[in-house]
Amino acid sequence: MPADLTEIPRDAAWAAARAELDRLWARGTAFLGCEYALLGGAMSWVSERHLVAAISNAGGFGVIACGSMGPDLLAKEIAATQALTTRPFGVNLITMHPQLDDLVKVCLEAKVSHVVLAGGIPPGGAVRAVKDGGAKLIAFAPALVLARRLVRSGADAIVIEGSEAGGHIGPVSLTVLAQEILPHIKDVPVFVAGGLGRGEAILAYLEMGASGAQLGSRFAATTESIAHANFKRAFIRANARDAIPSIQLDERFPVIPVRGLVNEGTKRFLVHQAETRDRFQAGELTKEEAQLAIEHFWAGALRRAVIDGDVENGSVMAGQSVGMVTAEQTTASVIAELVDQAVAALRARRL
Repeated sequence: MPADLTEIPRDAAWAAARAELDRLWARGTAFLGCEYALLGGAMSWVSERHLVAAISNAGGFGVIACGSMGPDLLAKEIAATQALTTRPFGVNLITMHPQLDDLVKVCLEAKVSHVVLAGGIPPGGAVRAVKDGGAKLIAFAPALVLARRLVRSGADAIVIEGSEAGGHIGPVSLTVLAQEILPHIKDVPVFVAGGLGRGEAILAYLEMGASGAQLGSRFAATTESIAHANFKRAFIRANARDAIPSIQLDERFPVIPVRGLVNEGTKRFLVHQAETRDRFQAGELTKEEAQLAIEHFWAGALRRAVIDGDVENGSVMAGQSVGMVTAEQTTASVIAELVDQAVAALRARRL
């Protein structure tokens, strides 16, 4: 824990401030069933049994990133996580997964307490299955109108994620989303995400009405993360300005924005788009073939970076809070630091 926090006395003012923090995120902790309303962002290849269990064991709420896993592999991952923690954790499922219904069934059979449906509007069948199965449903809302729609359709909690986040992102910052959504969604807990790296920032959103926060980048380079040492070093070396969205060269060939660290791969992606566009204009490729060639450029790139350690050619997905990752810490120390920063800010007001 940083010296500036360890030097602050755990006195009556500290205890009162800690009680205030507990009050501010009480709705979130009650919903999640954990001590701190801090969710781990679902990062493919990173948010697996070790990191998820470590977050939950430290008092937060870990979330498995199912990604492209099939039902059998997900069942094994859930069981392996349950062997490492007796505390609640969730599973993040991509709504476009071709076996979504089977994945939901796996979660329910394993008694997973919370299912996160991400990557699009959750299908009605999946929503009903989660609810009928007794699990709590968490969904992502990129706008107020969608947040209201999700609540009406059965979502038990909402995550609003700003464009500061890593990986696939929307166009609006968390600062704006929070102002648009938090004053109006009161029926269910709302968790904020995107660019969060310090406790004081989390506190500010709690005071605006959030029930908790989701963080990814702060956990990606922790001791318990299975990410390659090269991947962790890239996070530790990076500044906020190094994490930028993927660039679309031609509007005829849309590129889904993904935020990650600039490297040789991102530079070659621009060249690849230009070459593919030229081949299309020369009649060598149909528009569909050109679009597919662009989309396939990053196939397997995230695994190359996270697991193989190829941080020059792989996809190093990272949020802008990566600049606040300055060392490899244990998951428990990251959570303790975030909590202490929030409590210290509250305590300072009392003096």
